[in-house]
Amino acid sequence: MHARAALRGANVSDIRQAVTAALAGRNVGNISVAVVDDATIADVNERFLGKARPTDVISFDLRDDPTSGTIEGEIVVSAETARRVAADLGLALREELLRYVIHGALHLAGWDDRTTAQRARMRLAENRTLAALKGKPASKRAGRGRAFRRQG
Repeated sequence: MHARAALRGANVSDIRQAVTAALAGRNVGNISVAVVDDATIADVNERFLGKARPTDVISFDLRDDPTSGTIEGEIVVSAETARRVAADLGLALREELLRYVIHGALHLAGWDDRTTAQRARMRLAENRTLAALKGKPASKRAGRGRAFRRQG
């Protein structure tokens, strides 16, 4: 499947707005977002994280100086995983894909999701950001399924 065909409704402007909303109030330099298929993200996952399988999102901090206050990085998201998970959860593909973009941006801002409490806090931030993009209150959907199996 071609990743661009998988977007259906999420375009460059949507992705830019999602990153901007997730990183609001922070000093942001260059952020790139790659929307890829499962084979590509599995390759990235294996090469950089040693895990030979697809995942939803991977973020790379690309700052030359890790103590710099300016956020710079790359976010890689799988359109195929977004399509599959959205179908499983009965969600719009656009929402699931933008959730991955937001999740990756939050990682670039220093958020972590290794513990249950961190995952819950991050999920709340994702929900609030998605709601802001939609112009309505945050969803109460706090942690169904895949949100707690990230970092694959």
